[in-house]
Amino acid sequence: MKLRRQAGNGRKLVSAAIPVLVIVLWQVLGAFGLIASSVLPTPLQVVQAGVHLAVTGTLWSALSVSAGRAFLGFAIGGGVGFVLGLLNGVFRWAETVFDATLQMVRTIPHLALIPLVILWFGIGEEAKVILVALGVLFPVYLNTFHGIKSVDPGLIEMGKVYGLNTLSLYLKVILPGALSSVLVGVRYGLGVMWTTLIVAETIASNTGIGYLAMNAREFMQMDVVVLSILLYALLGTLSDVMARTLEKKWLRWHPQFQVSAAEPA
Repeated sequence: MKLRRQAGNGRKLVSAAIPVLVIVLWQVLGAFGLIASSVLPTPLQVVQAGVHLAVTGTLWSALSVSAGRAFLGFAIGGGVGFVLGLLNGVFRWAETVFDATLQMVRTIPHLALIPLVILWFGIGEEAKVILVALGVLFPVYLNTFHGIKSVDPGLIEMGKVYGLNTLSLYLKVILPGALSSVLVGVRYGLGVMWTTLIVAETIASNTGIGYLAMNAREFMQMDVVVLSILLYALLGTLSDVMARTLEKKWLRWHPQFQVSAAEPA
């Protein structure tokens, strides 16, 4: 056990050391003029820009606007995807009616719909939220659908033998059995959420992190541009950490996660 703990600590140190080394190398190269600040500002310059924007309140305003758009779009797209995946996974008639159409629409890159969405909804909040929802919908739908289809039929029959009614069967057997796959879809959807928002905000927006970056580009403020990119990366990482935390909390009963919990992360 002690050796396992030491090995786990070693892996954590290696994982943390690599980003730190990259940042130190970046700072050194910039400080000695090997990388021009007009091309790539040093980490110190980026931090100074972030502090300035935080003091003026611009940073917090942009963060709140972008996060609001992202999670509203995720709630809409993820909710619709989950319901459709549940419906098509449980009922054969629903799969027959809806799945072929959904698969056809899924092959269309959702970012290719930007001109159409702008024509329909303008450049307001609706367009950005709808684009995020479209990007999130299919990862959640596919993983929910696949998770339900992958539930062991023997478990369902056992539940019926023990007298579970339809609702109890879904809540105690089908949904728990599909939950691992559903959460994979959530994690993937969170990544697509931020990618879509970046594109939506840089194409048509007058608020948010994307607007902050595009406005800084007009005035050649490269430190603010790099800061905006790092903010998207940080938000994406935090979202993934949240999803992984939910996995560990909701899947304690799952054998795979019990093994993972027994070993150092």
